Amino acid sequence: MSKSLVIVESPTKIRTLRKYLGSDFDLAATVGHIRDLPQRELGISVEEGFKPEYTTIKGKEKVIRTLKQAAGNLKDVYLAADPDREGEAIAWHTAEVLKKKGRRFYRVLFHELTKNAIRAAMSSPQELNNNKFESQQARRILDRLVGYQISPVLWKKVQQGLSAGRVQSVAVRIICEREREIQAFEPEEYWSITAELEGENPPPFLAKLTKKENKKLSIPDEKAARSILADLKGTIFRVEKVVKKAQQRKPLPPFTTSKLQQEAIRKLGFSARKTMTVAQQLYEGLEMGPGEPVGLITYMRTDSTRVAQEAIDEARQLIQEEFGQAYVPEKPHVFKNKKKAQDAHEAVRPTSVFRKPKELAQFLSEDQQALYELIWKRFVACQMKPAILDQTSITISAGPYTFLASGSVVRFPGFMALYISSNEGHSQSKDKETLPPLTEQTALKCHKLDPKQHFTQPRPRFSEASLVKELEENGIGRPSTYATILSTIRGKGYVDLVKGYFRPTELGFIVNDLLIEGFPDILNVDFTAQLEDSLDKIEEGTTDSTTVLQQFYSSFKKDLERAEKEMRSVKSEGLSVALRCPECDKPLKIKMGRNGPFLGCSGYPECRFTQNYTRNEKGRIEAVRPVVDQPTDKVCEKCGSPMVQKQGRFGPFLACSAYPDCKNTMSLKEKGISQAERTGVKCPEKGCSGELVSRRSRRGKPFYGCSRYPACTFAVWDKPVPQPCPKCGAPFVAMRTTKRDGPHLKCFDKKCTYKEPIEDRK
Repeated sequence: MSKSLVIVESPTKIRTLRKYLGSDFDLAATVGHIRDLPQRELGISVEEGFKPEYTTIKGKEKVIRTLKQAAGNLKDVYLAADPDREGEAIAWHTAEVLKKKGRRFYRVLFHELTKNAIRAAMSSPQELNNNKFESQQARRILDRLVGYQISPVLWKKVQQGLSAGRVQSVAVRIICEREREIQAFEPEEYWSITAELEGENPPPFLAKLTKKENKKLSIPDEKAARSILADLKGTIFRVEKVVKKAQQRKPLPPFTTSKLQQEAIRKLGFSARKTMTVAQQLYEGLEMGPGEPVGLITYMRTDSTRVAQEAIDEARQLIQEEFGQAYVPEKPHVFKNKKKAQDAHEAVRPTSVFRKPKELAQFLSEDQQALYELIWKRFVACQMKPAILDQTSITISAGPYTFLASGSVVRFPGFMALYISSNEGHSQSKDKETLPPLTEQTALKCHKLDPKQHFTQPRPRFSEASLVKELEENGIGRPSTYATILSTIRGKGYVDLVKGYFRPTELGFIVNDLLIEGFPDILNVDFTAQLEDSLDKIEEGTTDSTTVLQQFYSSFKKDLERAEKEMRSVKSEGLSVALRCPECDKPLKIKMGRNGPFLGCSGYPECRFTQNYTRNEKGRIEAVRPVVDQPTDKVCEKCGSPMVQKQGRFGPFLACSAYPDCKNTMSLKEKGISQAERTGVKCPEKGCSGELVSRRSRRGKPFYGCSRYPACTFAVWDKPVPQPCPKCGAPFVAMRTTKRDGPHLKCFDKKCTYKEPIEDRK
């Protein structure tokens, strides 16, 4: 029997597949995409019906040679890239590269990397899905048209190097609009009054004032609160009504991609990007001791809550064994998909619930273990009986006033014995008040009345979790794109993540406002969602890509031509603000410089006044007072004038006070080392008292060496960070950036495997 070739995306999968496919199959990996649109030009012939001009991705020539060598004269090639649109595109481009007379290509979809799933997929291969490929290609063309044609407008009008994205720019708009909503919000004062009461039996409990004369009561200020307290003085508190009812709380569905990201952000502190990276590792397969590598979860990019019957049966069996028959529902829970779900893949679930998290702990990293346990618990819990809570509500009268106390007790934990979501945990904490047994018309002792001042709050800024939720609810992006959207908008400098919440930068505000003016459709949430629907329809075969692209481009081209002529130019004209120049009284304007936006006089070049600025909590522009030069005891070595300390782009430095006649400057040194050169990390060489400092090699490449050089020659390339390794306890970790992992921390000890993305550090 002749051999066949199986081609996957990731080399990691090869290890898993080789164990199951045997000697009849050779394996190779594309290591992601191998062809794409050219990097430095549009690469789309609009006149020829939006024909893309694909080129080999830089660095992938060797991969293609390896694939061709692996294919050799083999007749059958199985294309097993990931089962989504991007995977379909990789499969399509691979087939184009390996096309040969008499060669047959098969598409294989691995929704999970387990022995049975792999053999089932290999025994029923499919043809390449042209509709799915066309959908991916249309998305790529749309993104290229927007990015490559709007970005030059921003270079001309704002600043070189800026960029716009079809989906990312809408995400920035959502963040900017929430920030402006917060800035415009006017807090209103209100008060609450809580009574600490006790019946004949303990414990004491709290009741909140809600009504007066059976009408909802609002307490606007302290005066009103004090008046009510005076009314309540000496009043008898009496139980008017006790209502007890059982409430059923149903388990949540198994994870979709967006829900997995949201829960991992809230519960584990992962970013969306880190969640998907770790999930990919669990999907592709991990060594379980001396046995075979196995994929631990199903494919992690999905919008479906559908689950295979075999997996449901496994879950029900495990629940019976672990919790007893009382926790197994009469019928399995079936969850409805959202209206626009593609349902191409199952929900994210463990490939076998009998691989319990605790049993796998020795084989998994800390992050892998945490995410696997989250997925495992959520899936098993979704097939358990609902929880039953006894909820008690007590209505209490005090003269004309009504107080309300409520609490709940878990009668039957059901699924909550295993899993409580972050949202359920929040609602539970609000209802956890323990109430004593009380009967109606019982008099109560009032130990204390507690008045509290409050202010209304605006809707909060978006966290990663709530932004993913907002994007999903608005139909922006798809499961495979959420993590990329979040990392891209931060990487472009349009938003910052401050204490876990997104805030627009000044540059983000400026670019967002200009794009809304110039490209109202592109920045419209509904329009972007409709485009996503159109891409789905291309995959479904109910429309074609050319029609979608033509409809989009006809209006986009008009916006583009108008923006090139009419969009305000921050670069040449600036943006008007309600501040005047302190030197000539002409209006100040926001202008763009190498280091970002600043205030400049509209009378330039006659008046050269400039000033940095910031925005207050209301979004109003406030000029930043310039840093005053600090006198020092140093003397200029060139002219003898006093040196002063100034603040520069790279921190404080010394400059001659006789400037501009004397332009001498000096770095601030301490024992010959500037503060900028210090790392705060002690040299790890035994017996050395030096510190690692920034140096440059003879070719100008930065490195970090001991301050006691040449007595100590210890040196490293990666920047040391003064914190011990959390895994092995090494004295410091190092900061490095690679194409594969991006910016991350790693242990300086090469034997240690500690690695953590920098964006995920708390």
